[in-house]
Amino acid sequence: MNLLKTLAAISSMTMISRMTGLVRDVLYASYFGAGSMMDAYVQAFKIPNFFRRLFAEGAFSQAFVPILAEYRNQKGDQETKELVDHVATVLTWVLLATCVLGVLGAPVFVYMFSSGFINYPEKFELTVLLTRIMFPYIAFMSLVALSSGILNTWRRFKIPAFSPVLLNLSFITATLFFTQYFEKPIVALGVAVFVGGVLQLLIQIPSLIKIGMLPRITANPAFALRDPKVRRVLRQMGPAVLAVSATQISIMINSTWASWLPDGSASQLNYADRLMEFPSALLGVALGTVLLPSLSAAKFKADKTEYSALLDWGLRLTFLLALPAAVGLLTLPDALTATLFHSGKFDAHAVHETAKAVAAYGVGLSGLILVKILAPGFYAQQNIRTPVRIAMLVLLMTQMMNILFVPLIHQAGLALSVGLGACVNAFLLYRGLRLRGLYVPRAGWMKFMLKLAVALIVMASVAFALSKQVSWLDMHGSRWLRGGVLGGVIVSCMVAYFASLIAMGVRPRDFRKMALE
Repeated sequence: MNLLKTLAAISSMTMISRMTGLVRDVLYASYFGAGSMMDAYVQAFKIPNFFRRLFAEGAFSQAFVPILAEYRNQKGDQETKELVDHVATVLTWVLLATCVLGVLGAPVFVYMFSSGFINYPEKFELTVLLTRIMFPYIAFMSLVALSSGILNTWRRFKIPAFSPVLLNLSFITATLFFTQYFEKPIVALGVAVFVGGVLQLLIQIPSLIKIGMLPRITANPAFALRDPKVRRVLRQMGPAVLAVSATQISIMINSTWASWLPDGSASQLNYADRLMEFPSALLGVALGTVLLPSLSAAKFKADKTEYSALLDWGLRLTFLLALPAAVGLLTLPDALTATLFHSGKFDAHAVHETAKAVAAYGVGLSGLILVKILAPGFYAQQNIRTPVRIAMLVLLMTQMMNILFVPLIHQAGLALSVGLGACVNAFLLYRGLRLRGLYVPRAGWMKFMLKLAVALIVMASVAFALSKQVSWLDMHGSRWLRGGVLGGVIVSCMVAYFASLIAMGVRPRDFRKMALE
């Protein structure tokens, strides 16, 4: 299997997801702006997302996928299917109980994530209502994480990568056609989250049937829980929860920080998040998705050379593509923010404040992506404890940086702390892999990084020179004109970057990688 082609396929699906996500956010900015109503939605949506990333896409996937890969490679289809059925049964019943508790306890969760809203009763109550509507999203997305883990292990990457498009389409439809039917229009987005979760789960089913791995959920979770295979997954989830919890607790604390900042701060940070997540998902999430099953296969075949080569390939590709994306966020924050969001209720003040957070994310973007590449190096070894210790240290450092940065630059300080913390996380993960002999860099890294540095300087010079010729807020004409100008600037930067690399001898064939089947 050619990993570069697989990565391209996943990234193309992710690109569709991110493009529909940008359309969604452009509509949000126009219809809702960056005020108290949008703040309530942003903070409410963080609650189900917190638990989804903590338990489903975080601890569960990290514990389940390596064990599933082991059973598929060593135990055969019958035992693998039994593992899937029993894990799905336990997961479903736990999720039902969780959703009931979440809906009933919504005010407590809102206070945990947005204590600053307590001074604004109407805003607090709206956040509670939205939380109750969206909380079942946790259940749908946890089952999606189960399905995606199965499909990715079977090298069926496209459907899991495409499924977020359905959530974005649900948001777009709700914003355009259903906001007028609600007394508080923002409630339409809460309903869209619920519908989008259902759609993302349903689209997985045909692919699971095709590979014979559609889970059979029984009415007796106690029997499934006695299965040693399930207990093994649960034992792995314990330390995995701790590993992921550090990041998620940091997000929860940052959410609380944002709730105490001026009105609109949470929304502005959310719009900046979207711009940061575009390259992060296209590269980091896609590469992590490709690497984990391939690393697990190399581990079970005891092929240390292949294991190290996979990590080396992932790191080189990350630096090749993540660094120019980071330079783009640093040099074009106002251009990106104004072009995408400056219309309707999203005013000039919101543009400036959001752009500060975008630039701050640019500082740590490479770290945010590298963590997604380096962490699978431990997860494939079923070593969760090392990332736990690193994540806990990074959590402490991030909050210390918040104390320093937030009073000075508000929501941009939150973004800067997250990015710098991710850089520390990436460095410590890299160091851990090196010390354990899991990763041995191949020759040529110094020459490669020097070539990248030259190309990045050329790109940054082009970006500064062109962007300074345009007054992005005052540009006359439609958003399409502004988008066309920005598109020209971005294309010029890309041409300058890749032309410089080609002139120095870098070729696409240098990044091809064949994985173990």
